[in-house]
Amino acid sequence: MANFPSILSYILGAVFIILIFSLAYAYLKPHILHRTRPVSTLLLKVSYLVYVLVLLIVVYLAALVRGGLDKVFFGIEFFAFLIVLFVPTMGIFARKLQQFRKQRENYNYFFTAVNLLSIFALLIMYIF
Repeated sequence: MANFPSILSYILGAVFIILIFSLAYAYLKPHILHRTRPVSTLLLKVSYLVYVLVLLIVVYLAALVRGGLDKVFFGIEFFAFLIVLFVPTMGIFARKLQQFRKQRENYNYFFTAVNLLSIFALLIMYIF
């Protein structure tokens, strides 16, 4: 039988997931698309939101179900996890920089692929 601190950890983890995902949704505003490149913008925003959701669920399950992130992502997998953690987020924040304005559509497609590869890598690292 579970005790109160254990149950509270699960509840707070679920609240944390909802809060972080809501912040990501509010920042990206996926319902507002760029008028000259709506497809690439939608793909980038949706792939990033799916990535954030998968990341939050994997961290939640690793921390609370499997005993901690250090047990799930051990050794070189931990460094791969850090790369998968930061690269898609840097891509989302860097899209507003002046250097990427002229090639924005290619940038959006590239980071859509990065987001999808990050999702795949997270799931592979967590499962195996």
